[in-house]
Amino acid sequence: MDLVYKIALPLVGIVIGWTIRWLYARYQLSSSEQKSLRVKQDAVKEAEQEKKSILLEAQNQIMKERRQLEKENRDRRNDVQKYERRVQQKEDNLDNKTAMLERNQALLNEQEAILANREEKVAEEEVRWQTELERISGLTKDEAKKLIIQSLENEAKHDAQALINKIEQEANLTAEKKARDVIVTTIQRLATDVSTEITVTSVSLPNDEMKGRIIGREGRNIRTLETLTGVDIIIDDTPEAVVISCFDPIRKVIAKIALERLIADGRIHPARIEEVVQKVTKEISQTIYEEGEKVLFDLGIHNVRPEGIRALGRLHFRTSYGQNVLSHSKEVAVIAGMIAAEIGADAEIAKRGALLHDIGKGLETDGDVNHAELGAELCKRMNEDPRIVNAVAAHHNDVEINSVEGILVQVADAISAARPGARRETLDNYIKRLENLEKIAMSFEGVEKVFAIQAGRELRIMVNNDKIDDSKAQILAKDIAKQIENELKYPGRIRVTIIRETRAVEYAR
Repeated sequence: MDLVYKIALPLVGIVIGWTIRWLYARYQLSSSEQKSLRVKQDAVKEAEQEKKSILLEAQNQIMKERRQLEKENRDRRNDVQKYERRVQQKEDNLDNKTAMLERNQALLNEQEAILANREEKVAEEEVRWQTELERISGLTKDEAKKLIIQSLENEAKHDAQALINKIEQEANLTAEKKARDVIVTTIQRLATDVSTEITVTSVSLPNDEMKGRIIGREGRNIRTLETLTGVDIIIDDTPEAVVISCFDPIRKVIAKIALERLIADGRIHPARIEEVVQKVTKEISQTIYEEGEKVLFDLGIHNVRPEGIRALGRLHFRTSYGQNVLSHSKEVAVIAGMIAAEIGADAEIAKRGALLHDIGKGLETDGDVNHAELGAELCKRMNEDPRIVNAVAAHHNDVEINSVEGILVQVADAISAARPGARRETLDNYIKRLENLEKIAMSFEGVEKVFAIQAGRELRIMVNNDKIDDSKAQILAKDIAKQIENELKYPGRIRVTIIRETRAVEYAR
């Protein structure tokens, strides 16, 4: 029995505990369901209230949009009405203008008809008066027109020449004084001696027996010397002298020095001649380079290529009109540099271009190209400044000068060549040049007398006072100067002066 109680009591306790827990859980579930139900009801109420609020707000928005749309429609209708009124007004104005235009067109047609009638009458009157004028004047229409055109042309030429003379006079008042000051200042500062070195072509001999030794057995000595040097050795009846002839001045110098050394040494035979000529040739080549370097050093000019230095050195052995070409080039460089410094031009470019202006004379060539073109090509190869290339090519007016420095080179060249004693010209060429100048001037109509003065650098022309007036005198001077430029070659420039005077002659009896 005790055992039953021991077993049954726990079981009863468990059953009672489980029952209590079930009842409590049931109670809790019932409470949660009620709470959930209340929450649900509250949510439904809240949702309905939110729905009503949204519906109300939507209705208000719809009403607001509807009122806005109605207002826009009213505004659009008003705009359309205003536009229709403007269009209607414009149409009315257009109709009025069209009607006015039609009236004006009718009036214009009437005026055109009246004007056409008047033009016909004027044309008839013009023909009548033209016929009458031709009858009175004795000139046809074309003759009168030609006469009027000629009169206007003469008047225009006279006015144009008067204007040219005025401009030239005004320019001369300032430019001539300034140019004179620059030239005078340059000449004052120039201290270069006049150099007129003459190439010696004869070699003195100690006695006439030396001529036979120079000729050698069967002429082998003289043939060897002529072959090696490229000159002609002339042995004639001139006592104690032989003459060396050659167009190349350097070959002439080599032959002269070699012959003098052979005469001094006394040993004259082909082997010795060849030895001496080779030695003298090397010495002259060295002298050429040294002379080129010397002139560059004296003028302070740098960065000249070796071929340019050698070409300058060769000018030391060349003369032009009796003037040493290298000395002339150096003098031109000094003058051009001074003038450039006075007027504010590039003195270095002017000096360099002036030194190189005759460099073409130091080049060996077999063609007929003049020295200005040869020098310009050499300057291009030496990468000289384009202004220098142009100055070299244009210093004899073969091409157009495009820089102030080029003009200075040309001016300095003329100054150096035209100074008294700087150059000599043969009498025959001098007389022939003066005759050609006078002949060209006399070929123009109205010229009575021509005088070439100042060694052919000025041409004074006396003209007929009746045939040449003041305006034609200036034109005549320009025409004569242009023809001289086209037909003659001359150093420097030639001044053409026209002299026209009115003489009144009366005799007292």
